[in-house]
Amino acid sequence: MTSEWREYKLSEITSKITKGTTPSSKDGGFSTTGINYIKAESVGYNGRIDSSKFSFISLDIHKKFKRSQLEKNDILFSMAGVHLGKSALVKKEYLPANTNQALALIRHIASIVNPYYLLFFLQQKSIINFVNNSTSQSAQPNINLQEIGNLDIYLPPLETQKKIAHILSTLDDKIELNRKMNQTLEEMAQALFKSWFVDFDPVHAKAGCSSDEELELAAKELGISKEVLELFPSEFEESGLGMIPKGWEVLTIGNIAKVIDCLHSKKPNDLGVDTGNVLLQLKNIQDDGLLKTVDNYFISNEDYEKWISRIEVTKNDFIITNVGRVGAVARIPSDFKAAIGRNITAIRVLEEFNYISFLHTLLTSAYMKSEINNKTDIGTILDALNVKNIPQLRFVIAPNNVMNYFEELIVPIQDQRENNQLEMQTLQKTRDTLLPKLLSGELDVSEIELDME
Repeated sequence: MTSEWREYKLSEITSKITKGTTPSSKDGGFSTTGINYIKAESVGYNGRIDSSKFSFISLDIHKKFKRSQLEKNDILFSMAGVHLGKSALVKKEYLPANTNQALALIRHIASIVNPYYLLFFLQQKSIINFVNNSTSQSAQPNINLQEIGNLDIYLPPLETQKKIAHILSTLDDKIELNRKMNQTLEEMAQALFKSWFVDFDPVHAKAGCSSDEELELAAKELGISKEVLELFPSEFEESGLGMIPKGWEVLTIGNIAKVIDCLHSKKPNDLGVDTGNVLLQLKNIQDDGLLKTVDNYFISNEDYEKWISRIEVTKNDFIITNVGRVGAVARIPSDFKAAIGRNITAIRVLEEFNYISFLHTLLTSAYMKSEINNKTDIGTILDALNVKNIPQLRFVIAPNNVMNYFEELIVPIQDQRENNQLEMQTLQKTRDTLLPKLLSGELDVSEIELDME
């Protein structure tokens, strides 16, 4: 019952609210290895910490910065910069660790509040919006420790907190599992692409074989059958991209697709439309080559007709960013149509080109990122990929027998990634719907029996 719920200031349910320090050159600065040093860029709005973005400090500096030494279940809350209000829970696997002054360190009192419940409470849009609207008007937006301590926190009894945290954590864990599955699938696809179309491993392997036995052994080492290895040539020839397998071609994106931008330079008026016509933004294009179709920007029917005058992107179209995260790519999934916003260009494959999953893997590959960098105009403010340069992006393509087999291997991988993405977005919507209702007491879970294991 909500009558058992109480309102606290955050400072009343925590034993510490503080922040860290950036090591100076006098201290010894950062290290290439050592104690994990967590900055705001490692913390997301999803409550997770990205360990790939950690910096490192020496043990001596860590000991010196005693105030900001992290403990298990501490909460990090971004308090400076353009992305205020991001929060994440510190897990045992990240320790020992320290943090800087852009993140508030919040340490809960275990007898009053469950750390996961507190994390979810701080993730509410109402909290994030409040923090962003309360910032000082300095060059870099920020909120101070006292303001963080004054945040109002609504708490049910501890057992109910645990149940609410368990429900939301279960959804988060499934989302994270799908994300890791997609990461693994993408790594598999990219490894195969690099081996066949960048390093040409099967061609090198076949060139060194003089007997069927050696061919069998070479195929086994590559993880393919002898029959597949025989599809590859054993020689190279000169091309515009250097030495490539004999009989293969160098093509450009313009050879296989139409490249179309949105034409419009101004963002349409937001008339309060909350469903219907989607205008894709840069934020919809994820770094993993998949399209984010939640938190969309919707526009009126009138604006939509204007913005699809050149193209309405549909299944198997690709979109690519021209500024900011230059060259980020996403494929449009099944049963989805949209207009494309500014600084986004569409790539529509010609009907005669049948290798959509190959193209998806190519456009998100390290090789293509390098090719895009060579075509990017370096500016004083923003780097930009000119629309006219996209059709000139080059790649190597094999004869149909190799392409068909590669597609046969990659299609299930890319389809599974898309299915996982759709499931993640459904789970995210469910989580976002439940979160405010659970944390306000609108949904009462106090009498529900849950397997907390």
